[in-house]
Amino acid sequence: MSVSRRREQRLLDANEADLVGRSHRPDLGTVGDTQLSELIRLLRERRDRARDVSRRQRREVRGKAAPSGARPASDNTGTREKAALLAAAVKRVSKEQERRRSTTATHSRRALAMKKAVSRPTTRASNEGMRSIPDETRAPSGALNEEGQEIAMRRSGGPR
Repeated sequence: MSVSRRREQRLLDANEADLVGRSHRPDLGTVGDTQLSELIRLLRERRDRARDVSRRQRREVRGKAAPSGARPASDNTGTREKAALLAAAVKRVSKEQERRRSTTATHSRRALAMKKAVSRPTTRASNEGMRSIPDETRAPSGALNEEGQEIAMRRSGGPR
């Protein structure tokens, strides 16, 4: 069940209304990740306090607890609604945080898959050791040496 902003303003004090206002969709997208964690923490504190006050008031109404104020509580519906509003805000912000986490993880997995799909380069790699890259501009190995050896042997008068 959605609650109008006007009803929220009536049930919450100024600080709580600001926190709950930041948990709504247009403003929630502009909040950074660290601010999002802080917002969740503050909302949870306020929700827990409202829940505890509501439970205490319910006990006072039933006559199980002594009144904490000047007069005993006659009803706890306002405090219960306040706790429900804060719980809904916590749920919205937690859902946004989880969405951001899953989006980041999805992007990371996709990038890793793309990286693995790319073919390996034909250059040398440290894990495979050195590979010879033939130089096409030079003669095959040993060809010059044999020809040079033959000429030198003819000049010297033959093999010894």
